[in-house]
Amino acid sequence: QVDPKDYTFSGLKDETVGRLPGKVAGQQFVIQDCENCSIYIFDHSATITIDDCVNCQIFLGPVKGSVFFRDCKDCKCIVACQQFRTRDCKKLEVFLCCATQPIIESSTGMKFGCFQYYYPELALQFKDAGLSIFNNTWSNIHDFTPVSGENNWGLLPEDAVVQDYVPLPSSEELKAVRISTDATRSIIPITRGRRQKSSDESCLAVFFAGDYTTANARKLIDEMTGKGFQLVQTKEVSMKAEDAHRVFQQCASEFIPLLEKGPVVALEFSGDGAVEGCRSTINDVFSGTKVFVSESKASASQDVDNFYNFADMQMGM
Repeated sequence: QVDPKDYTFSGLKDETVGRLPGKVAGQQFVIQDCENCSIYIFDHSATITIDDCVNCQIFLGPVKGSVFFRDCKDCKCIVACQQFRTRDCKKLEVFLCCATQPIIESSTGMKFGCFQYYYPELALQFKDAGLSIFNNTWSNIHDFTPVSGENNWGLLPEDAVVQDYVPLPSSEELKAVRISTDATRSIIPITRGRRQKSSDESCLAVFFAGDYTTANARKLIDEMTGKGFQLVQTKEVSMKAEDAHRVFQQCASEFIPLLEKGPVVALEFSGDGAVEGCRSTINDVFSGTKVFVSESKASASQDVDNFYNFADMQMGM
């Protein structure tokens, strides 16, 4: 029998509390009326509501459904979820991974950055929560209640360091979790999202489903960012033959048979020479793997638009 008390943090002040991997195991969780607390949920859960919390630091492992902050202020958070909402909140700073468009309502002083975090159990928790590490619309915020002439939200500084916002846990119990906040180890690829691009040249690379899709996508990200290119956005989505024609145009026929194996993973890189850099990396590193890569600088921006317009429709954005 599930005891709700085991899945609630309520009325705490000046405490460090949390749940270790395996302790929440897909249940729903409630955090309410906490002040000056550090709260860590190192597991996957069904939904999480956070109400009336002040000056707290919060880490939430993958949430299968929604995370809903209400009447919170001055909190710093790291969150991974399917849906993210806030209502009547002030000054939340959130490193976010969200599969759908994050929504804020009657909230001010909101700041967002890209989720970055690692501990050994996290990859499996993402799978258990049904979340893809490649579907992250962290910077595409929808403000339900905009005020003319004011901006209720913005992006965190690009060089923001996760640990400065949500420090590693200090309690003996929670120290057992082997955490790294090193950006290069983050389970979620760190994307620029809506940040200003450094170049008007983009390149689209699409990997098809197979045993090594995730590893291959990560490898290409490492190679390209190592050469100074920027990862703008990533997406994992299923495609049908007609989608392939729209996105891959004249080379669609060679990729259509690969679509039946499962979803594709698409990466958009930006930077002067991105197309050439991406094509040569794929030739050098992935010679045996079928990958769609933009042909030229001229066609690349159309490739990116074609793919993401299709993907956003699929995701119901």
